[in-house]
Amino acid sequence: MRDKKTIWIINQDATTPETGYAGRSYYLSEELSKLGHKVYLIAGGFSHLHFNSPEVKKAFDVRKVSTFNFVWLKLPSYANAHSKKRILNWFLFAFKISRLIKQLSHKPDVVIYSSPPLIGFLGALYIKIRSKAKLVFEIRDIWPLTLKEIGGFESYNPLILLMSLIEKLAYRKSDFVISNLSNAYKYLKRFNIDKKKFLWIPNGISLNELSKCTPLDDCVNNLIPKDKFVIGYSGTLGAANAMEFFIEASKRLRNNKRIFFVIVGTGKEKENLKSLVMGNENVIFLDPIPKEQIYSLLQRFDVCYIGWRNHKLYDYGIGANKLPEYLCSKKPIIHSYSGKKDIVKLAKAGISLPSESVEELVKAFDSVSKYQQDYLDELGRNGYEYAMQNLTYKSLAPKLINSIYSNL
Repeated sequence: MRDKKTIWIINQDATTPETGYAGRSYYLSEELSKLGHKVYLIAGGFSHLHFNSPEVKKAFDVRKVSTFNFVWLKLPSYANAHSKKRILNWFLFAFKISRLIKQLSHKPDVVIYSSPPLIGFLGALYIKIRSKAKLVFEIRDIWPLTLKEIGGFESYNPLILLMSLIEKLAYRKSDFVISNLSNAYKYLKRFNIDKKKFLWIPNGISLNELSKCTPLDDCVNNLIPKDKFVIGYSGTLGAANAMEFFIEASKRLRNNKRIFFVIVGTGKEKENLKSLVMGNENVIFLDPIPKEQIYSLLQRFDVCYIGWRNHKLYDYGIGANKLPEYLCSKKPIIHSYSGKKDIVKLAKAGISLPSESVEELVKAFDSVSKYQQDYLDELGRNGYEYAMQNLTYKSLAPKLINSIYSNL
């Protein structure tokens, strides 16, 4: 057993189960603290990702949650993800985390800065310099590359130029780099990162949250037909999810009276997608449901679906939170993905097919609806067993801290 450490995990958009979907930073904090480490998870008191933002009256508020300390930094509210005030909050957050070195009673041995956003890394670097802590840079999404490749921002945009400079600084000044993207090291090679200083830590599952599953509300449950073969998607409805191909495939199968499609979630593309299914009676849209009901929802699906754009960006892998949930549901998965290291294929948990191919989707939806139930159950079990062996935060947390100290 290694010496117990004080670990600061900084993720501006981190949440608790009460304020959002919790997620990676929350569950890693929980498991690291169970190993005996003193953990502070530091986040912004306002984010567009919050369901219920906490009330933060002072500059910062330290609260004991689960087994660790959650630090909320007071930030102004803003209207939506595209608000200019959101960008202002990035800079404000960077400044405020730099002040914590004087305000929190336990100085860090390890600082893990989780990106995006990138701007806050400047505050994390200041903490490293002042405390002599080891600095770990976490890549949950490759910024600014994703903003340019998917978001359409130009390389000469002033904010993109600033992010590029900070990105280079992060790789140069960090002692260790981790990512939820399985093939991220391919990208890191251009920055001359030693492979020994990189670790893939996939998005995982919390066994504690899995045990808290509650029944699906009747008002939702009754909207999902019980006499159909249900193919369902649950998650964000944004550009990256390429759900228009799912919709088009469902339209081509509208005369197949056995198959029914369910889409659960919200996002920037939701209204556009709803307009595409006008008059199509084999698709239903449902609003997001409470996190504790997710696994009950997935039990109403016969097959889970997730898809992506056909883009070179995904050669570095994907970090979907939804895939571990799908795997734990014991349901087969249809994965429309052309990138590297396909976890569905690796787990033998379903059907993988090229991205953005309506024809392939139609074939897959039709074929899977004709599978014997025993085979569907086998695919579901394969996924569940893979998740239990490889994707629990209980096993990922010690792997993380041991790897950091083994390679420093």
